[in-house]
Amino acid sequence: MAKDASVHQEQLDRIAAGKGFIAALDQSGGSTPKALALYGVTEDAYSGDDEMFAEIHKMRTRIITSPSFGKERILGAILFEKTMDGEIDGKPTADFLWGNCGVVPFLKVDKGLADEANGVQMMKPMPELDALLARAGEKGIFGTKMRSVVKEANATGIKAVVAQQFEVGQQIVAAGLVPIIEPEVDINSATKAEAEDVLKAEIKAQLDALPEGTKVALKLTIPSKAGLYDDLADHSNVVRVVALSGGYTTDDACARLSQNAKMIASFSRALTERLSVSMTDAEYDAALGANIAKIYDASL
Repeated sequence: MAKDASVHQEQLDRIAAGKGFIAALDQSGGSTPKALALYGVTEDAYSGDDEMFAEIHKMRTRIITSPSFGKERILGAILFEKTMDGEIDGKPTADFLWGNCGVVPFLKVDKGLADEANGVQMMKPMPELDALLARAGEKGIFGTKMRSVVKEANATGIKAVVAQQFEVGQQIVAAGLVPIIEPEVDINSATKAEAEDVLKAEIKAQLDALPEGTKVALKLTIPSKAGLYDDLADHSNVVRVVALSGGYTTDDACARLSQNAKMIASFSRALTERLSVSMTDAEYDAALGANIAKIYDASL
């Protein structure tokens, strides 16, 4: 069911000022087999997409229902659409997250990346976005996330990526949700630092052009120059700046993040590092708890 304004405000305050990080549990079609394989569920364990998504839902359910997973260290969780549509212990996933865990639910809404052009990958078109946003609102989702990728310091490409992100972002705001704008910079880019300078300027220009009172979050690659995005975090239209792990190991990502005082983590692969389907519950909770503690400490 759709939540009331007081719950939305409570969730907004928690994301804006809470201590902790946002768990990214939103691997989608293309990245699901890899995520499952790292977890110890090989492709011969399922047949077809439905069984594959059932396996990833089991994996996510185990994370969310672990004693280690709660509001003490986790502010929010980003869900894949099928996870939003699923249930945990008989409750819709978003209701379970907020009601049982005190964790704010987000939804990944992009449909993947277009082919590279001008050193970037834009988002594919999202013709059904309005319908998805309406459904998300009914299911108690607070915000959304959508990803583009910057591969090189190409000003034309970066400008286009950021413009697209903010155009779609305003569509999401109009639906009553808070968008996480995510123009990822590839950590292997030969021009990563230069690309980040261009990206920051484009984001700042778009933020300055937003109507007063509009609230967005930013999800950015941990910058090569520590503290680069501090002033974006202080912008009146920004709820929070969160960092993606981007392929760095958990230890490396946490070390880099800890040098950026105004960013918190929103890690996916780093959160589930070393977890295995074959672990006992005690082993699993200990391993997940260790990952969560490390990411939480780096986010303080």
